Amino acid sequence: MHGQEIPEDVIRDTLEGIKQNHVLVTYMEGAQILIAGIGGLGCAWAKRAHEKTGQGVDLVLIDSDEKSFQNSESHKIRLGSELDSSGCAALPPLGEQRMRQATGVSRTLLEGVELVILLTGLGGGTGTGAAPEFARQAKLSNAIVISVAAIPFEAQETRLKVSNEGLSKLESNSDVCVRLDLDRLAWQARERGTDWRTGASWVEELVEGLVRTLMRLGLINLDMMDLKTIVGHSGGSTLMVGQGDPDDADGLLRDALSAPLANLSMEGAKACLLQIEGGPGMTVGQVGLIADAFTGKFDPDAQVILGARVSDDLQGRIRVVAVVSGLEEITELSIV
Repeated sequence: MHGQEIPEDVIRDTLEGIKQNHVLVTYMEGAQILIAGIGGLGCAWAKRAHEKTGQGVDLVLIDSDEKSFQNSESHKIRLGSELDSSGCAALPPLGEQRMRQATGVSRTLLEGVELVILLTGLGGGTGTGAAPEFARQAKLSNAIVISVAAIPFEAQETRLKVSNEGLSKLESNSDVCVRLDLDRLAWQARERGTDWRTGASWVEELVEGLVRTLMRLGLINLDMMDLKTIVGHSGGSTLMVGQGDPDDADGLLRDALSAPLANLSMEGAKACLLQIEGGPGMTVGQVGLIADAFTGKFDPDAQVILGARVSDDLQGRIRVVAVVSGLEEITELSIV
């Protein structure tokens, strides 16, 4: 579907069909999704995110610190023959080297996987070195790689410098690389009374939203081929999740853009995979206004692939998941 406007007949047909079939919730045949947590922070987030996604999604934890593997029944890749508390702290090349040495294990794990959702922190340790290498191996296995990478706090100048090289490598080996701003993430966690290291609810919501988008059926389904089409556009890319009132399209967009992302602008985006999911009362008008709000700043010829679904657990609410690509050079976070 091209351009900013979603034809009303498409929206109407979508809503009518899913209202008749909204009780059908089925996992896509053959969809193989792997959540990968790399490094201490990435492993903590991956375990929590995996708990929310339910069955049908695999989990792998990758670290050089034994504590990351505690209380988790998952695939585990231990980096190094002797695990210790310091891991690969301040030694990204060591993390990369150990990940290369584990290529045989990861190749077996990645067999048949279509999508890797990689979570990591780029603080200058295991994640900074091993995450780009695991992403490279996943790409070689023909998986789509969506990475979520936490950038060090602004006050941590040394860590910021060390992380830059890792970020560049991770972006080059990912189809989508979402940069998380730890300053914003920590501030939002404090507002919610949670610990940003173990209770990053935004990360969990993002992963859950993406998995639900690709693994559950609606009348207009978004599948791996749709995702490949969107992430295939050149330029920057990101992923957003917004939840809120079905009658407040602008509020949904603000919620999505209030995420703890590094600075970005939707101006001139070339492509978007847009999933709109709501309760049984979701209307054609609501879907149309939400689609217009999220694509209003896009390039006039942007490719927009729309999916919609009714879910009983979203009574009175709407959830929007948007994978946006073809972004120009990232500047300011802005919705005006």
